[in-house]
Amino acid sequence: MRDMKELQVSLNQTQKVRLQTAIQQLEKLTARLSNSADASVTVAETIPGNHEEGVLKGHGTSEVDGEIVATLCGIVEKVNKLVYVRTLRARYKPETGDIIVGRVIEVAPKRWRLEINFSQDAVLMLSSMNLPDGIQRRRTATDELNMRSIFEENDVICAEVRGFQHDGTLHLQARSQKYGKLEKGQLLSVSSYLVKRRKQHFHHLQDYGIDLILGCNGFIWVGEHVEVRDDMITDDQENKPELSKPNFKSMSLEEQEQTYTPLETRENICRIANAIRVLTSLGITLTVDVIVATVEMSKALYFDTHEMVGAEFYVQVAEKEVERRSSAKKK
Repeated sequence: MRDMKELQVSLNQTQKVRLQTAIQQLEKLTARLSNSADASVTVAETIPGNHEEGVLKGHGTSEVDGEIVATLCGIVEKVNKLVYVRTLRARYKPETGDIIVGRVIEVAPKRWRLEINFSQDAVLMLSSMNLPDGIQRRRTATDELNMRSIFEENDVICAEVRGFQHDGTLHLQARSQKYGKLEKGQLLSVSSYLVKRRKQHFHHLQDYGIDLILGCNGFIWVGEHVEVRDDMITDDQENKPELSKPNFKSMSLEEQEQTYTPLETRENICRIANAIRVLTSLGITLTVDVIVATVEMSKALYFDTHEMVGAEFYVQVAEKEVERRSSAKKK
């Protein structure tokens, strides 16, 4: 949980007391974790479960008087017998296979350069990109000339971490239809430690008509749902007539209105985005279940979208998190 001083909201005296009580209860619940994983520690604090046989000391740990203590402030992570501390405020550290969301900052020869909340920019090569027509073929000089028609500066993109090259450059790939340009939504930036690596980072919230992408790098996309085509066009289909894309300028007024995001969908985008902002400010780990529960809570308590970033909703979300963790612990 974050400290109350870090919240960007003005609390009255009653709300301060309620929030402080909730934070203290959450700290107690965290301290009582029987499993060492997910426990928070400070410098020189003993790491839970350090007396287990065969424990290996990892990054952020040291042995003092026969006990393993933390040398960093962060979250205790455990992989088999290896125990290490993951710092909370550190920048994102990419791993191969990570699903990330980034913003294009430069269109260079045969590549796009992206900001991904890392210590250096990432590179998406034209050869690692799935072309808009879906055809699997070699990239030509014409494709290179048309790069700006695919992605241009400030476009938001979803991609996958391919790995580091020998020169230290971080390379991305977007060889699937589920990757690519993201439109009609909001890009949120949160601390990367709040988004844990999971099997699924793409979420379609059917009840809201929203696509939610939890990027491992701390960039989160909330946007209107887009149907993904799984069928890939092969070389033998290349000679078929290409479907022309609609020209917005040549559309009639009624056709243009159909391309706009409906008001209800825009409200859902803002409501989900505000739920993420509140959870982030409170330092609560972001999962699709917690985000949806927060949105449903705002509706059940009749909070308007703009009221979700007010002091009272912050307090109620913290109190609800205490209830959720307490019930989970009992189970």
